[in-house]
Amino acid sequence: MARAPSVDLASATWTDVRDADVDAAVLPVGSTEQHGPHAPLGTDAFHAQSVAEAGAAAHDGEVVVAPTVPVGIAEEHRAFDGTLWVSPATLREYVDEVVRSLADVTDVVVVVNGHGGNVVALREATAGVTRDGDCYAVPFTWFDSVDSDAAAREAGVDSVEMGHGGPVETALLRHTHPGLVREDRTERARDEGAPSWGEWVAGVNLAYDAVEFTESGAVGDPTAGPAEMGKTLLDTAGAALAEVLTAARER
Repeated sequence: MARAPSVDLASATWTDVRDADVDAAVLPVGSTEQHGPHAPLGTDAFHAQSVAEAGAAAHDGEVVVAPTVPVGIAEEHRAFDGTLWVSPATLREYVDEVVRSLADVTDVVVVVNGHGGNVVALREATAGVTRDGDCYAVPFTWFDSVDSDAAAREAGVDSVEMGHGGPVETALLRHTHPGLVREDRTERARDEGAPSWGEWVAGVNLAYDAVEFTESGAVGDPTAGPAEMGKTLLDTAGAALAEVLTAARER
């Protein structure tokens, strides 16, 4: 049986949406922040949109894909040029209102998150909408749904960690947006980066901003994430999102 088509809200007309048999909606939320000298500032937004589209395509019902929210909670990257950020309260309120407006289209909304700094605010926003009864909303953070080690092994490389602008995010970019990866800068990103996030002592991260522990802005080795690994990550995340959409629909 063929999959139902997704509806791209930005390019659809209002009558397209009216006439669609909408099963659920996805709202991608990303960030505009540094990802080292090799990866674009829009990495998190690109990933949120790619996974949202993959999940909508994999779901059995017709899914509305809302426009991506491009700016999130990213003040920890403020020392690097081009980074944009809003406060947790601003993101929480903005997403809350966008999700409530989507409730006119469907009673199920999954917020597809591409940035770790957004997690708490998105959980709070979707909980508020759900408790108020406007619709059932839940956040989905794509990188929490994948096994990056398994994806790496399938691509024939060593196990990897998430990092920041590291092998996982760069692998997905190489699959979805290969022209945006500055391949001649990946070694610099690794060599002037950090092996892990933060400065930890007795379970406490002493660093608030990324510049305190990484000169390039990167965390992890972006040379270790091939496009084949990115394809596996996208397929896995899309399938996981489709599963969440189905479970949310059945609640």
